Parts: sequence; C-alpha cells; structure tokens
Amino acid sequence: MGLLEWAEHMPNELSGGQKQRIAIARALISKPKIILADEPTGALDSKTSFEVMDLFDEINRMGITILIVTHEKDISERTKRVIHLKDGIIEREYKPSYNLNYA
Repeated sequence: MGLLEWAEHMPNELSGGQKQRIAIARALISKPKIILADEPTGALDSKTSFEVMDLFDEINRMGITILIVTHEKDISERTKRVIHLKDGIIEREYKPSYNLNYA
C-alpha cells in the first residue's frame, strides 16, 4: 500500500488517501472474495481518487470482486460494468468505454 513509512503515525496525521488505502488493506487481510466499497473516493481529490481506483483495479486482477457505490460519473467510468439505479430500480446497465482494459 506504500504506507510503511507512516506506520508509527496517528490516524489524524494521515491524508484522506492514506486512510482509504489503510481501509482497503484492512479489508484484504481476511482474503475476501468480494469487497463492498461505499463511496470510496467521496472525500478525495481527483488525483487520489484515480490512485484508489488503480488500486481497486489491481485487487480485481487478483480475482477479488469489487462492488463500488458512487455518485461520481468519472469514477464509475473506470469500472468494468455500471448499473445505474434510480429510486431503487435498475434504470440501465452498461460497460463503460473509458476503461478499455476490460473485455
């Protein structure tokens, strides 16, 4: 996660992106088959948000399914599949064209 040098720091000394990477690391400890991420980039700037999404991509390539809930279109476009809900009902589903790494 690239945070070894921060191991002795208190949580209030970490940035939002560092805290998010720690949360992801904690989720990976139990070797889950699926990770549920509710607005994982909501409090992050765009650069850090994309870094978190790159990390999710790497985790997904390891065989772990990641379900992301977001209101951010640029984040949803970096996934394999988008399911758009409105009032609890599936409104549409599509494969984003942005992320061409996926077939």
